[in-house]
Order: sequence, then structure tokens, then C-alpha cells
Amino acid sequence: DMRTHSGLLAGSDEAFGAALKRAGAVRISTIHQLFAAAKTLSVHSHMGGNRLAIVSNGGGPGIMAADRALDMHVTLANLTDVSMNTLNTALPVNWSRSNPVDVMNDAAPARFALALKTCLDDPNVDGALAILTPQNISKMEDLAQAVISVAQAQKKPVLAACLGESLVADSRRALVNANIPNFRTPEVAVDAFSFITDYQRNQKLLLQLPGPLDNDEAADIDGARKIIETALTQGRSELSEMESHALLACFRIPTVPTTIAHNAEEALQIAEKIGLPVAMKVYSPDILHKSDVNGVRLNIASADAVRSAYNDILSDVAKLKPDAHIEGIAMQPMIARPGGRELLVGITRDWVFGPVLLFGAGGTLVEVLGGHSSTLPPINRFLAAELIDRSPVSRLLEPYRNLPAVQRAALENVLLRVSEMACELPWLREMDINPLVVDQHGVLAMEARMVVAKVAPSYKPYAHMAIHPYPTHLLSHWQMPDGTNVIIRPVRPEDAEMEANFVRGLSDQTRYFRFLGTLRELTPQMLLRFTQYDYDRELALLALTIIDDVGVQLGVARYVIKPDASRCEFSVVVADEWQHRGVGYKLMTALIDTARVKKLQHMDGEVLGANGGMLSMMESLGFKMKTSSEDPTIKEVTLEL
Repeated sequence: DMRTHSGLLAGSDEAFGAALKRAGAVRISTIHQLFAAAKTLSVHSHMGGNRLAIVSNGGGPGIMAADRALDMHVTLANLTDVSMNTLNTALPVNWSRSNPVDVMNDAAPARFALALKTCLDDPNVDGALAILTPQNISKMEDLAQAVISVAQAQKKPVLAACLGESLVADSRRALVNANIPNFRTPEVAVDAFSFITDYQRNQKLLLQLPGPLDNDEAADIDGARKIIETALTQGRSELSEMESHALLACFRIPTVPTTIAHNAEEALQIAEKIGLPVAMKVYSPDILHKSDVNGVRLNIASADAVRSAYNDILSDVAKLKPDAHIEGIAMQPMIARPGGRELLVGITRDWVFGPVLLFGAGGTLVEVLGGHSSTLPPINRFLAAELIDRSPVSRLLEPYRNLPAVQRAALENVLLRVSEMACELPWLREMDINPLVVDQHGVLAMEARMVVAKVAPSYKPYAHMAIHPYPTHLLSHWQMPDGTNVIIRPVRPEDAEMEANFVRGLSDQTRYFRFLGTLRELTPQMLLRFTQYDYDRELALLALTIIDDVGVQLGVARYVIKPDASRCEFSVVVADEWQHRGVGYKLMTALIDTARVKKLQHMDGEVLGANGGMLSMMESLGFKMKTSSEDPTIKEVTLEL
């Protein structure tokens, strides 16, 4: 039972795709794409962008690759004038003179190599696809060697498509030995190139850990909750238009002032008060799309027109939806925004992944035009910008014809606020802001519709969400007795390099005490494990100070909640030069406080019996100790929380 555009537009498969993007993964659709992705990402996973140059010794395959690039949203690189001049000099007069670069079917290996190198040297090119087709003139093995020689001298990714079977078998073998991904068709090769860009983009999404909004205009979350509680207490699952506008106002989203008229005379009085012209819309909980029942009148500019519009709306709605309960007519000032673009921003709820944010075309054509994008909350400004850019409607936000560009920052602010609503209001099941009008001056929510439902009580904040917001509230500041300022905060993915340097700088003894072994360097997999995790089930707090404008890690304490959800296992380590200065004690105190808030009952750990300093700290923190039954050199420590 979907009662908003957002609920109709987004399905569970879309939520799954959004979850994969935020997890940093690449989604594929076919077995061919699966092997293409594995083959390519095992060699190339980083590049500057998605601008592709195509070099082919056959015109048709080059055009086929270009068509596939458009389908996969891969940008065909615009070659610079310098590159074009080089190609004009080196290639036959009848070459394609554009990207794809057709070097002609009589191209010798030297010509192919020169064209490929010219494209890769171009600053507008991020990677290249070399398409090799069997010709009577050139030997395929020689063309493959030309591609290999150019590719091995470049940092930019080079992919190849060898068309044919027996005639290109040796060429494929040579490309494989040179570690150059190669494919049997141009289309699959372009797909493979797109997977590099998808992976790179999604890895950036993975690193984003939005926390609560840090804004001077804090949302009135308590007020918003009271509005929802009132509706639920009255047995209603939908908020009225007035309640929806009030809820948006609680989250500082600009809305159009709205007043309900209950008869024609009251409509006239309201119109005179807010000023003509006005917009008049049927106000009924039973009508989802007002325009479908002729329930909207715009630009009403006179007193007589107000009375007539009131009666006409009631008459038309009674004919088209006779069973609808009409509570009145919503009166709004007619705000002229000739450069405004009508957009939709919404929330829907997936039963697996929780709230999903939607952004796309709005107004009456929302379901006809489509073209929306979606993501999982919470989001930050980077993710808001990415959500906008990923939607086809983003092209309408730029200057075109006589319209200036919209105010992107204001639009991003609305997306951030809607994300905050999804995080803080677990009762919110569906929501539409449609249309949200945006222009060069800002944004304005014209209409909103919201569906709410009761939720089971939970002591876990954000239990309704798939992605736990970054716990900004755990950030604190502390000053050592010697005046050194220390920041204590949860670990973030971008701390990976600092974490690696921290472990690398530990003494052999400290490293042995922490890892119970001779580990010297964290592997890439361990770095991911120590810096990217779900804050709901585990936590790492690091202590750092700023030295010469660079963050220096002093220590880190972490816990992992055990499957029974009542106990957690902890670890803590402090850099040698910062030991015996209270850093470990401060980290453990903060970690214990957080575990208590999570309502955990016990904190467990293992400490080497030779680690006297750690055992002394455990005792001062109230841990009970006993010798391990499996290893007498280890002390098992437990704190009742």
C-alpha cells in the first residue's frame, strides 16, 4: 500500500543497489560482466576519472564501443587540440578525426601505437580501449605487441578488445601475459572500464561516515515527534498537509505558508490577508494527487475568482471522487518563480535496509519522467552532491536557455535535512516533498505528504537504519597535566594511514603485548578491519594530538560486542613515548562509559602476565582477574558493567 510517489518509485531491488554502493561494491548484471569485472579490477582499481579514449583499426567496432559507453554513462574523452594536431599529422587524411580514433584498417603497429600513446598522453583522457580487428595488412600479434609496449609505459589503465577467435588467439595470450585485460567484444570491454569508475566512486562512498548535522539552526526534533505522536494517538497513519508543513518547518526546510478555508467567504478573507494572486488546492486526506481530480487552481487574482474557484473545486472533486472527505481548500500565496525547477525529494522504507532517500523530477510528471536516484541515509554534503549528480534531472539544474543555475547549496541542505528526518524519526514510513521548487534564489517546498506508523520500543538509537551514523557525540577533548591537548574520537576510515604508522612505530615489546605475537606491519585487510566497521556492534576510540599541523595517534581502545549482545571483548594499546601519562586510562574510561550506555553487562579481555603496567591499570579500573585455563601466561580480565 504505497501512498506517496516515493513509495511507488523505489523498490527493494533499488534499496539493495543503494546498499551495495554505500558498501563500496560494484554491482553487475550478467555472468559476462562478472568475469569482466574480476579480470579488470584485479589489475586496475584506480584512475583519475571516467573519460575514455577508443582507438580501433576498424570503424564499426569503434562506433559500437562508443554507443555502449553512452549506455554505461562512460564519458567519451574530448581530445585536446595538441592531440588532434598530432593525430592529423600521423594518420591518413580520412581518419575519423574524433574519438573513437579510427586508425584505418591498413594501420601498421607503429601507427596504432602512436595513436594510442597520443590519447593516453592527453590530459583529458583517463583510460583507453584498444580494439584490434583482424586485417589482411597487419599481423595481429604485432598489433598486440604495440599495445603492450604503450600500456606498460603508462600509469593510466589500458584495456583491449580482440575480435575473432583463431586469428587473435596468440594476441590474447600475449595481452594476458602482459597483464592487460582483454575481451572478445567492444561492449564487454567498455563494461569493464565502467566497473573501474564504479568501484572508484563507490569506494569514496564507503569512506563517508555522516554524523548528526552540525548546524546553527538545530532541528526541533522533540516538536516533530510530538506532531507524529498526535497523529498516531488519533489512529491516523497520514499527516495532514498542515502537519506535514509543520514537520518540515521543524527541520528548517522552507515551506509555502498554507491556511485552510472552510467556505467561500473564509477563502476570500484569507486571500485578501495573504495577498492576491493565490493558489487554491483541495484539502482532503483521501486524495493523493490533487490534479487528478481537478483539485488545483493557480493564479487566482480577484475576489470573484476566489469564490468561483472554491465552488468549482468542490464541484469537480465531488464528480471525480465522490467518496472523498473534503476538509476544506488550502490557500497559499501565488509565489512566482519563473526559473524554478520542480523536483521531488522523498523517503520510503525498505523492510531490509530501512529508510531510502530519493531525488528526482517532481511535479505532475514525476512518474512519467522518472529518472530518480536513491541512497541510504545518513548522508553528508559529499553524498548529497553525489545523489544530485547521479540523477538525470541534474542536467536541468545547470544554466540553460535563459535560466540561470540553481542554488546547489540550498538544495543540498534540503537533502541533508531530509536525511536527518529519516535518522531521527523512525515512525516516518513514506514522505514526499513534491514539488520542491529550486532556483537561483533557493528552495521552497510547495507540498508534502507523509505516512507514519508505530514502531516497537528500542533502547538502540538508529536501530531502524542499515547504516549507523558516525557517533559524533563520542568526540571529546582532554588535556594532559603537561598541557598537551588530546582529542578522543571514534576511528574513521581515513585514519588508515595514521593507524598503520602508529603500529609501525610501536616497540617490539608493546607490539607483542598488544597482538600476542611478532606482527610488525598491518596488512591492508587488517587496516580495513581496524578502520571500517559498524558502530552499532563495535567501537574503536583513538586518542590523537596535533603536532606541526599533523594528527599524531597516541593510542587506541576498542571493543567488539559478542553474539550474545551482553558482553564485549576489548583491547587497548598506547604508543611507547606516550605511555605512563594517562592516555590508556582515559581511553579505557571512555570505552567503558560507552559500553554502559549500550547496556552491555560485561567487558572481557586477555592480558599477558608479563604486562605489569596493563594489569595495574586493569586493577585500578575495577577489572577482576584470573589465570587462563588454556595458557598460564595469560590473565583473563573481566569488568562487570
